Amino acid sequence: MPAVELARSAVADLESLIRTHSLPDDTRVRVRTRLAVLGQFPQIGPALTGRWEGFRFILGPWRWMVLVYIYMEEEDRVVVVTIEDGRRSGAAAGSR
Repeated sequence: MPAVELARSAVADLESLIRTHSLPDDTRVRVRTRLAVLGQFPQIGPALTGRWEGFRFILGPWRWMVLVYIYMEEEDRVVVVTIEDGRRSGAAAGSR
C-alpha cells in the first residue's frame, strides 16, 4: 500500500483555500479522508495531459476542489502536489 504525502506546495494551497474560501474547521480532516482512497487505489484518478502529463487528479471533499497528485510506483508513494479550485480557468484539471 503506497504512502500518501502532501508536498509543501499542496499544504500551502490548502491553507490558502481555507482562508480565501472560508472553509470549515474540519477541512484538513475532510481532505485527509478523501486522500485515503489513494493508499489503496493510487491510479484511480484520471490522467492529466499537456504540462501536467504524468499527474492524475481526484476531486476533494467539494466538487470544485481538485487534488493533483503523482504516483511513483517504484517508490510506492503518492504525492499530492497541488490543491486547486477547479472553477478557475487555469486549474490543472481544466487543462486535460
